[in-house]
Formats: sequence, C-alpha cells, structure tokens
Amino acid sequence: MSGKDRLDVFPSRMALTVMKARLKGAQKGHSLLKKKADALILRFRKILGKIIDTKTKMGECMKEASLSLAGAKFTSGNISHMVLQNVTKAQTKVRSKKENVAGVNLPVFEPYSEGNDTYELTGLSRGGQQIDILKKNYAKAVELLVILASLQTSFITLDEAIKITNRRVNAIEHVIIPRIEKTIQYITTELDEREREEFYRLKKIQEKKKIIRDRNEKMKLERMAKESALQEEPQNLIEERDEDLLF
Repeated sequence: MSGKDRLDVFPSRMALTVMKARLKGAQKGHSLLKKKADALILRFRKILGKIIDTKTKMGECMKEASLSLAGAKFTSGNISHMVLQNVTKAQTKVRSKKENVAGVNLPVFEPYSEGNDTYELTGLSRGGQQIDILKKNYAKAVELLVILASLQTSFITLDEAIKITNRRVNAIEHVIIPRIEKTIQYITTELDEREREEFYRLKKIQEKKKIIRDRNEKMKLERMAKESALQEEPQNLIEERDEDLLF
C-alpha cells in the first residue's frame, strides 16, 4: 500500500480508534451533503420550471403592453412629454429578502407600490381608457420582470451551490473515505502482524523455558541419583567386611 493511498499514522490501537471515528464522521458528512445536494437540485428544478412559465407570461405581457402603447399613441398622440413631466420618483419599488434552502441563502425580490399614481391625470383630454390599459399592462410587465430577476438570481446561486456541494460529495466519497478505509486496513494489518509476532515470540520463550526446566529437572534427578549411590556404597563395604570376619 503506497503512502498516497493512506494517511501517515503510526499503527496503534489508539490510532485505529481515531481513524474509525473519522470514518464514521466522514460517512455521516457524506450522507448530509448528499441530502443537501438532493434538496438543492429539487429546488433548482422547481425554479427552472417557474422561470420557463414566467418567461412565457412575460412574452405575452410585453406583447399586450406594446399593443396597448400603440393604441394609446393612436388615440392620444405622443404622450412621452406628458409622462416625462409627471415623473418625480419611482412608483414601483423592489424590496429584497433572503430565503434559506438547505443552508444556502437565496435572494428574493418583491415589487411593491409606494405613493400615489403620478399618471392619474394623464389622458383626461382624450384616450384616457387606452392610457389606463397601458399603465396596467406595463405595471404587470414590471412586476413580472422583478419576479423573473429574482428567479434568475436564485437559479444562478443554486447552480453554484450545487456544483460546490457535488464536488464536496465526490471528494468525500472517492478520496477521503477510501483513504481512511485503506489507513484502517493498514493499521489492522500491522496490528495483526504484531500480534502474530508476539504470539510466536511467547511460544518460543515458553519452549525455551520448557527446555531449561527439563534440563534442570534432569540434572536434579542425576544429582539425586549420585547422592543416593554415595549413601548406599559404605553399607556394602561394612557387610562384606563382617562376612570376612565370620569366616
């Protein structure tokens, strides 16, 4: 096993426990990131569908607004100078907020109206109905533009978040977890080898102790036999001497 495939750790029981804890943490992190990626992809697809629907509505709305503008010009003449004279401040404004989706903050834009209608007196002379339709169509178009901008911004943000999350998931799945598993395998192999060496060493020590014990026991028996022989030898001499005296 090469050093690139595993982490550089000293094989021990403590290291094995630490690596198993790291493996469990990596697997849990991989599971959580996978769930996050699935949630982001689900929201990404929903936003994509909303963008398609909003663009379709936007096309129809802009077509109606262009037709109403042509009708207003036909009935009221050139109304551009009247609009420019009445403009003081923006009537439609945009407020921004954030929506949290699986830890990712998505910007959300909402249109709202503030103040009175600055064009309420426009068209009193002629073409008032056409101008009123024109205002409503363009107000609807502005609202759809804000919604579309919000969806597009959320779409781009989610796209980047999904790419980052998928890279992390792939890194944990294909790099970190295999490396930790190979490190655990390496530590386990080294510990098993040490246990085999320790068992072999203890076995040799026991055999050597047995040989020494048997040798000592043999020497002890030989010494006891010699001592016993030395104790019996004088008695035989006395008996033989006594027999000589009797004859």
